[in-house]
Amino acid sequence: MESLFILIPIAIVFVIIAVSIFFWAVRSGQYEDLDTEARRILFDEDEAAKRADSAGPHTSNIKRSNANNPSSTNSDTTTKKSDADD
Repeated sequence: MESLFILIPIAIVFVIIAVSIFFWAVRSGQYEDLDTEARRILFDEDEAAKRADSAGPHTSNIKRSNANNPSSTNSDTTTKKSDADD
């Protein structure tokens, strides 16, 4: 019973803190645009490709060369497997 005299004020403090953080988030605009984040989850690959293209020609050429030649990454693993079999 005596622990309730300690736990109830602590719970009230936590509620006050949570409510104040919620009102701060509303005032600062955290809940203004909820649709953009929902769409970003669905279309993140398209945006990542756009960011890679805008990063510079060197980085986009590397990614394109690896995408066009997937065997280049697999050739190392196949030689390692064949070495391990011997």
